[in-house]
Amino acid sequence: MKGRFDFTVDNLGPCKVPSPIQLSKKHGDFKANYVKDDEFVRYNVDVYEDVLEKEADAYNNNLIEKAGPREFIYFNPKHVNAGICTCGGLCPGLNDVIRAVVRCLYNRYGVRRIRGIRFGFKGLFPENQFDTIDLTPDIVDDIHKTGGSFLGTSRGGGNRVMEIVDAIEALNMNMIFIVGGDGTQRGALEVAEEIEKRGLKISVIGIPKTVDNDLVFIQRSFGFDTAVEKATEAVSAAHMEAHSHVNGIGLIKLMGRESGFIATATVLASHEANFCLIPEIPFDLEGEKGFLAELERRILSRHHAVVVVAEGAGQELLQTTGEHDASGNIKLGDIGLFLKDKITEYFDKKKIHINLKYIDPSYQIRSAPASPTDSIYCERLGNNAVHAAMAGKTKIVIGLVHNKYVHLPTRLVTAKRNKVNPEGSLWRDAIDATGQPILMVNDPDKYTNAE
Repeated sequence: MKGRFDFTVDNLGPCKVPSPIQLSKKHGDFKANYVKDDEFVRYNVDVYEDVLEKEADAYNNNLIEKAGPREFIYFNPKHVNAGICTCGGLCPGLNDVIRAVVRCLYNRYGVRRIRGIRFGFKGLFPENQFDTIDLTPDIVDDIHKTGGSFLGTSRGGGNRVMEIVDAIEALNMNMIFIVGGDGTQRGALEVAEEIEKRGLKISVIGIPKTVDNDLVFIQRSFGFDTAVEKATEAVSAAHMEAHSHVNGIGLIKLMGRESGFIATATVLASHEANFCLIPEIPFDLEGEKGFLAELERRILSRHHAVVVVAEGAGQELLQTTGEHDASGNIKLGDIGLFLKDKITEYFDKKKIHINLKYIDPSYQIRSAPASPTDSIYCERLGNNAVHAAMAGKTKIVIGLVHNKYVHLPTRLVTAKRNKVNPEGSLWRDAIDATGQPILMVNDPDKYTNAE
């Protein structure tokens, strides 16, 4: 993304309380240092030859505030009453985040009032009568060893802003950690704005959770690496099945909604897929240059094929309702089952025998425990979220930019969805890995002239 962005971070007020975390203020003494509010990470590290000199500042001055413990904090730890909730679909690493937040609050800052809100935003609505859970390091000590969410989760509810803020007030919380994706964080922003309208001093910190990796400005979402690891196992199984039969076809549908990151990364990791279909790249089903014809050529020449399709791919080929789910996401048609039927019909008409195996590992991936890489990431996201809240930051999401942990304004993170760049190096390398045509369309001009 090119352009100028305002990464200014909101603060509840001046920080006057000395931090209980004893860190160093000088370099070279082998002790970790405090992070200052005037430490930044440059957003754009690319240099574009078409940038005019007068526009250079737009690219060079996009500075993002670094995350980490401050020497002086806003909240007195003795007065902190913290809450944490997990929202949206399951994702590997949720329990790791919960554990990290609790342990950092309790062990590093001495906070003794930490509540877990059950089943996402819905846990704050009186009609559900879900009691909060008092959290301590002992209670969360082993939760990272299992998948799912220790607190439970649910979709939706973020639009009931007044009720959510009423509940936060009633629970006397002065900081809340909201773990979720774009829909959740949009709700979190509205909650923070309502808190601000009421003149309340409550920190709202988002921790980005989207296995689809579709949040902008964030280098990588937690759970993504685990998802790719598990998806790669599914592709390997599909390849073994396809390779073991005459004209075997393995068809794997992967998560991602309108973004093809999981599918793209999986084909790069597996080296066993021959086709990758993602939402960002159009494809025709029929015709001489369409997907089915290309699949036929592959089968006739190699007698097996593995197809990876992202759940948001080819939606224009399906009859969809245009409805949205509780999180505000468009309800997608099932491209996996659609392709399964179309592939079978196509080869039946051609009187070509195939052996097709269809795999949808979505819920197995979602509920898996985090991989070591993701577990480390979750620990650091949780720690930095706590440091931000204690310093009085609000309306932010903790992110990773250029391998640095930063404070990203929630309004920017939720402004649009991140997608695979069809002309970028990631997709270029995926094409090299699969060996598929660059475009499987009969009339390229129909798509290339679309914008």
